[in-house]
Amino acid sequence: MSPTALIGVDWGTSNVRGFRYAANGEVIETRRLEAGLKWVVAGAWAAAFETHFGDWLQQAPDAPALLCGMVGSRQGWSEAPYVECPAACHALADHLHQVPGTSLRIVPGLCTVDADGVPDVMRGEETQLVGLDVSEPSAVCLPGTHSKWVSFDGQRIDAFQTMMTGELFDILSRHSLLAQMSEPGAADSCAFARGLDRAAGGSGLLHELFGVRTLRLFDKLAATAVPDYLSGLLIGHELASITDLVSADTPVTVIGSQELASRYVTALEHRNRAVQVVDGETAAARGLWRIASRAGMVTSS
Repeated sequence: MSPTALIGVDWGTSNVRGFRYAANGEVIETRRLEAGLKWVVAGAWAAAFETHFGDWLQQAPDAPALLCGMVGSRQGWSEAPYVECPAACHALADHLHQVPGTSLRIVPGLCTVDADGVPDVMRGEETQLVGLDVSEPSAVCLPGTHSKWVSFDGQRIDAFQTMMTGELFDILSRHSLLAQMSEPGAADSCAFARGLDRAAGGSGLLHELFGVRTLRLFDKLAATAVPDYLSGLLIGHELASITDLVSADTPVTVIGSQELASRYVTALEHRNRAVQVVDGETAAARGLWRIASRAGMVTSS
């Protein structure tokens, strides 16, 4: 077995991704577990870490370990204070939080405040941003339950916004009146595009959501088309809301799995935006290594 230079862990709300690195930064083993924050019994973080990665520690007892994500939240193992935006990427490495009683360190989250004084936060996504290779001002989209949009130039994270798009879609499509008017069916790209176009019309999201019901009521939208139309409507409004953060001609990088990123790529291309996709796991692994290197936890060979 190859010597372990670093153990990196991206510990989110639902899932955990572990990376074992060689001295040159190459990931030599990856571990994926459905064992995120919501599965950890209160106060049992050390035991959970030992269960998931104890064999790696036994094989390389002197290897440093760096964690990121919800493990550093108030509900996590040990709360890592936020770094305020705008923040240089190296600030994350300069403010690592050590878990009391251990040698483990956690990447701090980021916080920002909008023009009205309302704060916004992220944990885990900042590490994926560090893993990007960006050399010019760019907009970065991290889709998910709570999607993030970030103004980033490769060296500094200027600001970001969080959208509850994914969670709202889940609630509406499963627990609202719209769920009763929907039926499962094959993906409907035309319905998705129709939702995007409706969102661009500027009638207002709350009114347009009720329109999903009336379109079904008057048989102007098939029951099997409701999920894709609703998705297009919500993502379309999300895209419309980020204009204060990034200009219309700024290229967009979407970080996520192909399945997660595909709808956003389709929506962005529908709006004639230049877009590229970066795998989220790759970005997280690269980001953890870069932060550890900057902090002096590892020395690249």
